[in-house]
Amino acid sequence: MKGRALPLTLRLYRGASSAAALLAPVWLSYRVRKGKEDPARLAERRGYASADRPRGPLVWVHGASVGEVISVLPLIERLSARGFKVLLTSGTLTSSRVAERRAPPGVIHQFVPLDARGFVGRFLDHWAPDLVLLAESELWPNVLAELGRRGTPVVLVNGRLSERSARRWARLPRSARALLSRVDLCLAQSEEDAARFRGLGTPRVVVCGNLKFDVPPPAADSVELQRLSKAVGRRPVLLAASTHDGEEDLMIEAHEILISKIPDLLTILVPRHPDRGADVAALAQSADFSSRQRSLGQLPDAETDIYVADTIGELGLFYRLAPVVFMGGSLVEHGGQNPIEPSKLGAVVLHGPHVWNFGAIYAQLDRDEGAAEVPDALGIARAAYAIMKDPQLHGQMSDAAHATVSALGGALERTLGAIEPYLIQIRLEAR
Repeated sequence: MKGRALPLTLRLYRGASSAAALLAPVWLSYRVRKGKEDPARLAERRGYASADRPRGPLVWVHGASVGEVISVLPLIERLSARGFKVLLTSGTLTSSRVAERRAPPGVIHQFVPLDARGFVGRFLDHWAPDLVLLAESELWPNVLAELGRRGTPVVLVNGRLSERSARRWARLPRSARALLSRVDLCLAQSEEDAARFRGLGTPRVVVCGNLKFDVPPPAADSVELQRLSKAVGRRPVLLAASTHDGEEDLMIEAHEILISKIPDLLTILVPRHPDRGADVAALAQSADFSSRQRSLGQLPDAETDIYVADTIGELGLFYRLAPVVFMGGSLVEHGGQNPIEPSKLGAVVLHGPHVWNFGAIYAQLDRDEGAAEVPDALGIARAAYAIMKDPQLHGQMSDAAHATVSALGGALERTLGAIEPYLIQIRLEAR
């Protein structure tokens, strides 16, 4: 492990995780029942590959879930265009579906193994990556330890470390330093993230910005967009994107307030976890509102009050239909969802106070008056009404948001420049 022993806490973790691996089949079966694992690909979670390793230099890119996978796709496209073979891993079903639809041809997707020494070792024995790019906010001890032992260069890309995580790791300073010393280069999103990484002992930190600013707006199927637009007609639309449990109730309450002034309003709810669609529809019905579910193949009709868009990968459709978008995960203590995509497509973003996952972005959007914070259902209703009824205000806020996210771009080129020496090195070693 680069000649350095792990501190006792990490040695204990490695031993405990090895023992816990015996329970992996039970744990994975439970997750299958919950709809959180692909039953046909469970072996990947134990490090067994379901594909052959391609010949030549291989770059392993890891993104924990949907947001991280989307953020690294432009980077993967650039690597693939230069002839590098890419292994993309993630840990959730939804991210695997995004990878299947949007990754460039030739990119291999696997589920990342659970962080047990045997599983990680088996995974690395098969894939033997020449370079590892981790877009992950968690530090997995066995992954970093095994990569360090093998001398595989590791780069944290789009690195983000929240104050909460930094405080947690600061309670174990020797463990944090030991893990982060296995990272060859950390490409942080912001100066604040960089300071936190350095404070925990990360040896090389460079600020590159947020890759999510360089991700193209989500695509929309033109046929589906036309069908939805026809179904909606001239009705005003309020969208709540990536909502969490508790926020749908607030959106339904906001809808009830708004219809006194906008009687033909259509509210679209897109739950972060689509399997909650039936529960969300039931909430609307219990409030005496007519609802329809997209997962059942239904389109909104003239009688629909609440349209539940409980499908995956279709936010691009709804962002194009709604002038105002409430971003979920922000009125509950989840940390907020990514506001960049709706801002690029001309929607005005509303959000609650709990946005630490994207704190710097929301703060800049708010300062530039391209987004607005709301405290509750009444706040959503008041802000949405003001924006929807004043085209000039909507245009000003939309233009401000677009200018903000455009000005913050460039992370992709900076990231490629930072990893260029590693790419050259593995090319030379392959000769």
